[in-house]
Parts: sequence; C-alpha cells; structure tokens
Amino acid sequence: MSDGSRPAGAHADTPVSAGRSAVVVGGGLAGITAALALADAGVGVTLLEGRPRLGGLAFSFRRGELTVDNGQHVYLRCCTAYRWFLDRIEGTALAPLQDRLHVPVVDAAKPEGRRLGRIRRDPLPVPLHLGRSLAAYPHLSLTERAAVGRAALALGALDLADPALDTQDFGSWLAAHGQSARAVEALWDLVGVATLNAVAGDCSLGLAAMVFKTGLLSDPGAADIGWARVPLGELHDRLARRALDSAGVRTEVRARVTSVSRDGNGRWNVQVPGETLNPDAVVLAVPQREAYDLLPPGALEAPERLLRIGTAPILNVHVVYDRKVLAQPFFAALGTPVQWVFDRTDASGLRTGQYLALSQSAAHDDIDAPVAALRERYLPELRRLIPGTRGAEVKDFFVTRERTATFAPAPGVARLRPGARTRTPGLYLAGAWTATGWPATMESAVRSGVSAADAALSALGRPRPSRLFAFEEAA
Repeated sequence: MSDGSRPAGAHADTPVSAGRSAVVVGGGLAGITAALALADAGVGVTLLEGRPRLGGLAFSFRRGELTVDNGQHVYLRCCTAYRWFLDRIEGTALAPLQDRLHVPVVDAAKPEGRRLGRIRRDPLPVPLHLGRSLAAYPHLSLTERAAVGRAALALGALDLADPALDTQDFGSWLAAHGQSARAVEALWDLVGVATLNAVAGDCSLGLAAMVFKTGLLSDPGAADIGWARVPLGELHDRLARRALDSAGVRTEVRARVTSVSRDGNGRWNVQVPGETLNPDAVVLAVPQREAYDLLPPGALEAPERLLRIGTAPILNVHVVYDRKVLAQPFFAALGTPVQWVFDRTDASGLRTGQYLALSQSAAHDDIDAPVAALRERYLPELRRLIPGTRGAEVKDFFVTRERTATFAPAPGVARLRPGARTRTPGLYLAGAWTATGWPATMESAVRSGVSAADAALSALGRPRPSRLFAFEEAA
C-alpha cells in the first residue's frame, strides 16, 4: 500500500494521485456512507466497527419473538442525504415517506377529556400549505395561533449563516416574539424536542431556525415523515453490509481500533488487536469523545473542544398488548409525559396483539429511572391517551436507554463542532456531531460521511463519483 506521505510543508488537501487505500473507523451511518463513497471512487476501503453489527445508534436486537429497534427513528422528505443513502443500499421501499404530512396530536390534559388535533399540510405553496392546519389547531387559542404565524414569518426571515444565532437560545427568542408557554409546549417543542433532543430554552437558535426553516418553511412537502417499516437492522446492518460488500469494502466488526498514528515516514498506522493497517487516508467516524481519544497530536487546533460538546439522552418505552389498541401508525401527545407513540407491530414480527414504542427525547429525568417506576409512570398515561388500552393486558414492558443519544444542541455548540478536514494530512472526521449545519440526526450523519469522503478524495486525487452527490440536486 502507499504510505500516503507528502513533501515537507504539503497542505492536508494536496492531491496525492497515487493514494488508493483508506480505513474508516466506525460503522454507523457516517462511517458506512464514507466507506461507500470512497469505494465508489475506486479507493480500497477497510471499515472497522467495534460492535458486532453496523448501524451505530440506529440498530435492532432480538427479544423473544420480537425484533426491537433500540429507538424510533424517522426522517423527513427534506433529508435528501439520508434518502440518497436509502437508495444507495436499496432500502427506499422499506422506509417510505407519507404522501402528505399528517401528525395526529392528542391532548390528555383537557378537562373534557382527550382532544385530537392534527398538523397536516395542504397542496399549496409555502407558507399557505400549513395555514388551514394552524387555523384549526384546537390546542391553541385563536390569539396564540395568530402569534405563531407571526413568529413563523420572523423565523423564516432569519439568516442561517449568521453566527450570532448560535449564541442565543430558542426559548428566549420565542418569548420575545410573543409565544406563550402553551404555544411552546403544543407546537414549537412538539416538533423541536423530537428533532433537536432539547426543549426550546436549552437549544441554539441557529439549530432550531435551521430545523423549522428547512422542515416547515422551505418546500410544501419538506416535513413529510418517513420511517422504517422493517427493523432498523435490516436497513443499517444487513442491506448496508450487502452494499459495502458489492462495492468491494472489507468490513470488519468486533474490530475496535486502539490507536491511530503516523510514523516518522508519514505512514498511517491503524492498530486493531492482531493487525496494523497502513492506509493512505483515515476517516474517524466515531462519537466525539472516542474521536478525541484517537486523534494524533496536532490534528485539531483545540481538541479539548470535542469534550465540551455535551450529550443528551433518549429513552424508549416498549409496551406489548394482547390485542390491537391503536388504529393509527403514530401520534404525538400533550398534557402527559408521553411524547410520541409508534405502532411497531408489523416491523417487529409480532403475530398477535400490538406492540407500541414510546420515543421520549430529552429524557433527563427518566433516563436512569428503574423499569418498575417507568411502568407505573407510563402505563396509566397510555390508558388516558388510548382508550383501547383500558381493557387490554400488558404482555411485556421494557425500556431501552441511550444516555448519549445525540450531542446537546445548546447555544454555542456550533463553534465546538469541527469540520471534516483536520490539520493532519490524510485524517478526516465524520459523525452527526461534526459541522454539518444539522442537529444530531441520521441526515447529519450521512452528510458528514459525504463531507469526509469528499475531502479525502480531493486529497487522494480521485474523482467524485457522480451518484454520491445526487442528493444535492434534490435539496
């Protein structure tokens, strides 16, 4: 293999036409994307993943007869990079989008009992596509609905390129633009907590504005929701591995990298137990703390910034009933600890009864609570929200916890997120936590993998594969 060395003083992006090999460390969506992109350009790629499967934090496992996702993951029509990823692994049909945005929203706190509202779009241009839905939204007063419309217009006028937005919190901005506590709960946080994994007061205005401008104010169909109708492992492990194999990528699981370094001759040394690899380029597609531990000296100007990127938890509550209790595929909830409820019956392989998964973002208060306490907390809430559960028997109740599910989108986080390129020639970073401009989503992970591969291909003197950037045309 080429050692990837350069003349003294060469810049990290100086083309090296002889470079042909790369190691990608990490088999989540960012690493899989980077590996596919590099291999599609003719680079010999080895993908190393410490876990026994691919997919990162979007994976599945077996529990008796069930195939369980560790957490509910969705994407939007505006997530053009993740849609490209699905197409690249031939999984698009297994994770379809809604024909048109439609979110049932149940309020359990009304004195007269549960009340159903809907967020849905009409086939009209922005911003009229949501006008009728907002005008009829029963969880806000007429005055609050009018104030929401004014705030949405003000949000649409923000310049996402303005770095000052990242110094402010979204909650204060909403309050300054006339949003009541009820409006924040019933609309802004309803969307924001699920996409940003933080309540408005804990979230960077820059990231929040990006989410709402892109998802709700860019294109009428931008917020249409897609989700996997099969276990996530079918997409992010089995189909992804098949795509990697077809591209010629050597994929190794249970292969934890212990060190990444360059020797005196400028040669990369990637150490795994029992083997040393010597590629021309290395992509670190691992969480920020793991990247910090693997970075060679001098790779980043201030590597300690990676440790200042906070994390936020997501709790998933899984309930199996002895009968069908919910007719719709999902709904969101207000006036209750429950946030979003999804029907995962068919995807899990359950033959009788119904399996519901509750996705609880920003779950700081519940993430370490005992299962028994969570059962006492959430089952009565489901009985309030879903009438069909009141005569049903709970056959199984369990939880999955991701204590560091995402980076925390706090004000100031933008200056902590590094780009794909490092100061060390041939070393690149990928992961949803890098500077993609997106919050910690599957879309951000895929975009980061594309950016790292693009930077590496430029330095290796390899042409960009045309299909890699097809998603940019759809954006």
